[in-house]
Amino acid sequence: MSGILDGKRILISGVLMESSIAFHTARLAQEQGAEIILTAFPRPTLTERIAKKLPKPDDVKVIELDVSNDEHLARLEGLVREHLGDRLDGVVHSIGFAPQDALGGNFLNTPFESVATAMHVSAFSLKSLTTALLPLMTEGGSVVGLTFDAQFAWPQYDWMGPAKAALEATSRYMARDLGKDNIRCNLISAGPIGSMAAKSIPGFPELAAVWDERSPMSWDLSDPEPAGRGVVALLSDWFPKTTGEIIHVDGGLHAVGA
Repeated sequence: MSGILDGKRILISGVLMESSIAFHTARLAQEQGAEIILTAFPRPTLTERIAKKLPKPDDVKVIELDVSNDEHLARLEGLVREHLGDRLDGVVHSIGFAPQDALGGNFLNTPFESVATAMHVSAFSLKSLTTALLPLMTEGGSVVGLTFDAQFAWPQYDWMGPAKAALEATSRYMARDLGKDNIRCNLISAGPIGSMAAKSIPGFPELAAVWDERSPMSWDLSDPEPAGRGVVALLSDWFPKTTGEIIHVDGGLHAVGA
């Protein structure tokens, strides 16, 4: 039986732990027939160890990539060509970072330097990562990023909220500018997952508790697969004319009030 990503070549960032959405995206992508390549920062060796748990570990190459480093971005195309050939069909942006003083209830006191870091790594990098790979996407393709619903001000999330709002706007503008090249750009807005990124947010349990109280469907913090399935679906050819969209995989919480 063929998979929905048969023959696709996909670059996936952000595989840091087995509990991450990116890991389950990589696993599902391989199961659905894709060839994948992973990027990692700051510890590629960690990603290499986690990659051994994928269905086809011997087929996976890990590239060190700091998306705020212009030299890393400049060499990326060549490294991908070396391992996947001259065509890339999809890019998964699972990258976000804010310094500790930009999180945990410190919103009014965060210095701009920390805000700038959060914006650069979490939002601008969607554009810089994609444009670094455009020479390989000559046959069109799909760019999929991960957001955390920026319509609301969340407890403890602080400057990652505006950074995600910037990411969501960036995705829409990229959809506008890349549509002529048959490249789609969409986001999955996932509910909270107990990943490494989540654990770095002070007071994360308070944030996650909102889902226990309000989500129409039961939500499992330990299950990243639903979000991974959403990413894989958007990477496939089953959404050929969908771009600039935010698909919520959050148990329906975004649709309800208090």
